[in-house]
Amino acid sequence: MIFSRLSPLLRMPLVSGLTRDTLLKMDPEIAHGATIAALRLGLAPEQEGADPPELRTTLCGLELRNPVGMAAGFDKNAEVPKPLARMGFGMVEIGTVTPRPQVGNPKPRLFRVAAADGVINRMGFNNEGHDAAFARLKGAHVGAILGVNIGANKDSEDFVADYVTGVTRFAEVADYLTVNISSPNTPGLRNLQADEALTRLLAAVLKARSKASVRVPVLLKIAPDLDEEALDGIAKVVLATDLDGLIVSNTTLSRDPVQGMENATETGGLSGKPLFNLATQKLAQVRQRVGRLPIIGVGGIHSPESAVAKFEAGADAIQLYSALVFGGLDMLDRLKRGLSAAVRSRGLRSVSELTGRTTAEWASGKASL
Repeated sequence: MIFSRLSPLLRMPLVSGLTRDTLLKMDPEIAHGATIAALRLGLAPEQEGADPPELRTTLCGLELRNPVGMAAGFDKNAEVPKPLARMGFGMVEIGTVTPRPQVGNPKPRLFRVAAADGVINRMGFNNEGHDAAFARLKGAHVGAILGVNIGANKDSEDFVADYVTGVTRFAEVADYLTVNISSPNTPGLRNLQADEALTRLLAAVLKARSKASVRVPVLLKIAPDLDEEALDGIAKVVLATDLDGLIVSNTTLSRDPVQGMENATETGGLSGKPLFNLATQKLAQVRQRVGRLPIIGVGGIHSPESAVAKFEAGADAIQLYSALVFGGLDMLDRLKRGLSAAVRSRGLRSVSELTGRTTAEWASGKASL
């Protein structure tokens, strides 16, 4: 994937040809690699000035300068968390990382659904493995809250053991860890969301966390394709543990919003704008089941209005990625300005006061964008 506007970078020789139209004509995965390279070389725009005080918030005991994060999937190998922080993200989640390096699925595996501002991917946890990511993060001062998203190798004989290894490895360098069991591109992975399997997984992960030198918050990332009965089961399991929070949600296997569009029949998870209503409804339904347990809302954020709606549906913070492909780098600033304006226009003092104002409407399907 690729940010569609890199205007502050266009004066730089290495990226002088990367106009918006050019980027969107490039193969998505090649374009994504070019963006990572540019950021790694320090060619990213930096935020000017501090975030307004009403955007400061707390998540799982962590102090965020603003509640807008880069979701996992963009910086899989922990190559550019510092540049992303300098751009103005309040948190940066790297990964998904697996214990051993993994090439992922055969290419092509990343597709734009341009007519709907959507993206389909079947990447398959392609990454350089724990050692490479850990080496880049050890001793790093990112400048934003750092999350490490951990997964399991596709050919692992014991998925749970891979997650335990991830917790043990990254607890000392991460501000929080995300247990990603919701990618649709690793066969059998989503089965860990079932009650018995989830109970076993969380028991093992949280036991590993208890042995670490610091108590790092652990979050669980779930899929948007779960029905309400499945959400009941997840909530029951989660609330019986000391898990710190949830991320709702990953990509969807549904193609309902993009039927008939170019690339819509490609296998993989759909993200971007078409995911927004489904992911936000599931977020609200989860909020109703878990009380005040922290939730990061992800899926389809594409405008200031959608960012506000995600909070009002029940999110405590938000992450984005796919929408930047079409919305550009300046979307980050637009989202933060929109959240700040929403707080002020409602006579509130903090973005945290937006959370849950329309949960019932979203959960019942009466709300949409």
